[in-house]
Amino acid sequence: MPLLPEEPQIHESAQGPRATPASGRTAPTPRPVPGPRPAAPSRPGRPGPPRPAPPVQRAPRDAAAPAKPGPSGPAAPAGSAPQIQLIPASAQGALDAAEEAVDLLLDSGRAPGDVLVVTTGEPHPWATHELSFGEASYWAQHEAGDDVFYADAGVVERAGTRPVVVVALNGGSPSAAASALSAARAKAGALLVVCGDPQRINSVLGASV
Repeated sequence: MPLLPEEPQIHESAQGPRATPASGRTAPTPRPVPGPRPAAPSRPGRPGPPRPAPPVQRAPRDAAAPAKPGPSGPAAPAGSAPQIQLIPASAQGALDAAEEAVDLLLDSGRAPGDVLVVTTGEPHPWATHELSFGEASYWAQHEAGDDVFYADAGVVERAGTRPVVVVALNGGSPSAAASALSAARAKAGALLVVCGDPQRINSVLGASV
């Protein structure tokens, strides 16, 4: 009997169009994956934790010599008198000099809530703006104690003690300047910075230094 040749095996080839539609559905899951987000930078130009180093080292100190007595206010206790630093400035430039002193204090590590700024002439624009919302809102910011506070010489008695007081002699009568300086010195826990005419400052501070 003749041998029959083996029947050719029919291999199932992957010929159907079945693979393509299925793959066409499952493959497109390219969800856009956002790349790594850069960490939010902390505020530029602001120092980190406060440093205990004393600020405003650049201000000249040799001008703080006693002279003419001014109207005396409550004198600070002898042992706890603050350091006094004078920054010579005209009445027109005293407020700018005070702002510069505040910037130096903050840059050296002082917390904003440590600083009180007193003006003897025109109020600081911040104080004018805040008072436009009412006195309650204005003094609430003082009580919060988390930012630099600006007060006019007429209301400085109401302000509390702060480690640093900056006074801008930007006008006002000599008696107003004298009482403001006296009150500011009593309220400065560690440092009193006075911006103005050195002769005028010396004549006013002479009675209380």
